[in-house]
Amino acid sequence: MLRTTICFRLGLPQKALKTPSQLLTRLYHPKYHRPFSLPFLRPVTPLFSRPLSTTLRRCNTEDQPPSQKPQKLTIRENIYTIPNLLTTSRILACPVLSWSVLNDNFYLATGLLVYAGLTDLVDGFLARRFKMSSVLGTILDPAADKILMTTLTVTLAVQNLLPMPLAVIIIGRDVLLSLSAFYIRYTSLPHPKTFARYWDFSIPSAEVHPTFISKVNTALQLLLMGVTTVHPILPFDLGTALQGLQLTVATTTIWSGLSYIFSKNAVRILSERRKLKP
Repeated sequence: MLRTTICFRLGLPQKALKTPSQLLTRLYHPKYHRPFSLPFLRPVTPLFSRPLSTTLRRCNTEDQPPSQKPQKLTIRENIYTIPNLLTTSRILACPVLSWSVLNDNFYLATGLLVYAGLTDLVDGFLARRFKMSSVLGTILDPAADKILMTTLTVTLAVQNLLPMPLAVIIIGRDVLLSLSAFYIRYTSLPHPKTFARYWDFSIPSAEVHPTFISKVNTALQLLLMGVTTVHPILPFDLGTALQGLQLTVATTTIWSGLSYIFSKNAVRILSERRKLKP
């Protein structure tokens, strides 16, 4: 802190300095203000001593109250888009699909599979064409495919339409990837890490980019599940073709799981200062 004091002194006669309490009033009384004999001299106007102080302080955010400290802005994005709604509808259709397979209603199951395939194509087209892509979409779209795949895998295995070892491979890979996604979400979430912010998907934290072999594996899995679901209502047998497709899917499933571990571009952590497009 720098304190500067400026004072002004009164120019008084020597006699006034000796007895200031008696002479100050007479000295500056109006009747004593007579012109002097010398024209260039003027009567002295009393100046009262007044201290002036200036204080220099360094601006520091630590001196401010907690309410005035600058706070980091949380980046949010619009998650209520048509592609995200279509993806959510695919997820909501999975319980109905499971019920239809367990009750041998393969016609309804086939219709739901067709709906899932069409919405998967449409939401991807809308996201690219009208720039409706979002970080949530990069997570929600593959999650919808995995939920659909898990539903079909479990129900078809229960109905003895799918080999149990293949079902274990498919579900085991998806479970490991899901646990990894929960961990990455927690580590990449900007502070403060609260339960409400963890499940607030309008706060982006990480992007998931499927690898090439993962896309191929997803397509082969959907083909296998679709053919297996439609097979009971077909007028001909596809036993040999299904066995070859099952072996291929087992290989690509293991391969795609390892690709997420060794690929550097599969998961990208977002910076909190990342600028999102409106």
